[in-house]
Amino acid sequence: MVRSMTGYGRSESIGSVRDISVEIKSVNHRYFEVNTRVTRGYGFIEDRLKKYLQTKISRGKLDVYVSIGLAEDEEADVTVNHNLAKGYINALRELGSVYGLPDDITISSVAKYSDIFSVHKQAEDEEKVWKEVKPVLDEALNDFLNMRQAEGERLKADVMSRAETIISIVEEIEKRSPQTVIEYKAKLTERINELLENAAVDEQRIATEAAIFADKIAVDEETVRLRSHFAQMNDIFAKGGAIGRKLDFIVQEMNREANTIGSKVTDASLAHKVVDIKAELEKIREQIQNIE
Repeated sequence: MVRSMTGYGRSESIGSVRDISVEIKSVNHRYFEVNTRVTRGYGFIEDRLKKYLQTKISRGKLDVYVSIGLAEDEEADVTVNHNLAKGYINALRELGSVYGLPDDITISSVAKYSDIFSVHKQAEDEEKVWKEVKPVLDEALNDFLNMRQAEGERLKADVMSRAETIISIVEEIEKRSPQTVIEYKAKLTERINELLENAAVDEQRIATEAAIFADKIAVDEETVRLRSHFAQMNDIFAKGGAIGRKLDFIVQEMNREANTIGSKVTDASLAHKVVDIKAELEKIREQIQNIE
């Protein structure tokens, strides 16, 4: 199972006791990081929330929002800050006096200044709250992980498609590379004949030079390693899990092999094929950055 690091999930429960909603979203990140925002007064579940999420997710930057409504049977004391209320009333009367406005101050008009009220609830049962939140969290998390998995499979398909393209280019390089040695030997013979005119040509010397050239431009070791890296990538995808970092390392190794091939080839058509390989590897690297 391959997962992307981007995802979204949401769930809510409208209960007889209290209303709860959970929203989870994430973007790419090198490590696991989670930011939580919980309804005021329920911050005691944040640590438990983070630890639980870490058992389900390996990488990504998460934003988690948990909204918890007051229980209908929950008792709460509301007190008034009389000094602050008096200050608001005096300020309103001063406005009326200075600007000739009617004195229509009512309880409703003063109540709009919510900071004059303080709500004091009874201590919450932390275990009870967590048991109410967890099922909603699990449902949101399930949607979130399903989206990550669906996106991860799309990323995998794209990467493997590009891998097949690279392998086909490698086959072309392997087929073309020996031909460049033959062409080099023919050009070398022609050049020597032009220089020596009718003199005898040292075929052994030409063969030696061609062998040196062939060894210099040989890329069979690099292409074999490239194939091996792609086979390893395929195995990693098959195992699934948190594989993003492993894939990133393999792509770095592939780039090294491609750079070595590029430094060896002397034929223009082969050089263009190496450029094509590196372009596909760069696209693979970009996609892998999104994998958990």
